[in-house]
Amino acid sequence: MSLLPDAVQREAFAEASRFRGEFYECLTARRDELFELADAMLCADGAVKSPVDLTLLPEHRRGHGAMYGGLNHGRLNVDRLRTVLASLPLPRFDGGRLVLAVDVSPWLRSDAPCSAERLFCHVYGRAKTASQFIPGWPYSFVAVLEPGATSWTAILDAVRLGPTDDATAITAAQLRGVVERLIAAGQWQAGDPDIVIVSDAGYDVTRLAWVLRDLPVELVGRVRSDRVMRLPKPPRMHGVNGRPPKHGPEFRFTKPETWPEPAITTVTDTTNYGKAEAQAWDRVHPRLTHRSSWLDHDGELPVVEGTLMRLKVEHLSKDRDAPPLWLWSSKTGATPDDVDRFWQAFLRRFDLERSKPDCCRSRDLASLSLFSFIVLDYRGLLV
Repeated sequence: MSLLPDAVQREAFAEASRFRGEFYECLTARRDELFELADAMLCADGAVKSPVDLTLLPEHRRGHGAMYGGLNHGRLNVDRLRTVLASLPLPRFDGGRLVLAVDVSPWLRSDAPCSAERLFCHVYGRAKTASQFIPGWPYSFVAVLEPGATSWTAILDAVRLGPTDDATAITAAQLRGVVERLIAAGQWQAGDPDIVIVSDAGYDVTRLAWVLRDLPVELVGRVRSDRVMRLPKPPRMHGVNGRPPKHGPEFRFTKPETWPEPAITTVTDTTNYGKAEAQAWDRVHPRLTHRSSWLDHDGELPVVEGTLMRLKVEHLSKDRDAPPLWLWSSKTGATPDDVDRFWQAFLRRFDLERSKPDCCRSRDLASLSLFSFIVLDYRGLLV
């Protein structure tokens, strides 16, 4: 029995009904069959292993052959679907702030050697050293995170990464599109707090911060623990000639003797990790070179300054030792509240791991509609 007030139930039901109607309009061919497949997927008990299994559920009222007809000849207007997803009610953190997360989830295709544009996808095993590379299709996802612990995330976009794609450039264009659609839908207005985008260590967070610098966003990303960054350049000394330095001294993550005194130190009691101590240094930046994603950069390379954070907790679950976590944010002049907000938002990124639709585990309407996008992308039926 639900304990929600009747008014809340009616409002939620009306919003779900509105979304179902708009999702139905996004289907431009064989829409009845595709819509019933989405309904069956939403109501299936457990993970969906094969589309054929969906035809046995009561939500799928058509025959077995209709499923093949829908997947072979159906059409989905993906641009309209993305606009619909951006207009849904979205969870927000304190102050009404939106927090997005970006990640990659593979659709493993090891048994399909004839499938075009497969890549070797990194997959983690159960043991720490059991990771492996399996052929498949990687999809880049953007989702809205909730402030509390949950396995529900509102997925807003999905893009398949090809063999010749620059992952950073594709992700930057994807994030720009998502943010612009959110602004057009009225989810962000002038005067609202900046949208936070969190990412893991596989992303070049400084490059994303530079490319998206004209948008109202703050990038927060994990960086490798063996990195070397630079402190801000020292002030110009009177009477010293020559070109002033562009960078300050080195900041080696593995050598504490290169660390100056942190500008900010916060200590927070947590339920799962004991005391969490965060140290932050302002205006720390990488020393860029004309390599990798900066290879085609015109002109002098920029200095992309931000806030470097080191998070250390007492323990992980089951009293395991916790190595320090390094984060970098594109925001300079951060306050202690900003530092705590950054690392707490990053921890919420792991909610995305539980709701990736690679095994059809997610049960919210937005994720199911995006899974429909993936299926039709595989069939080449996007319009």
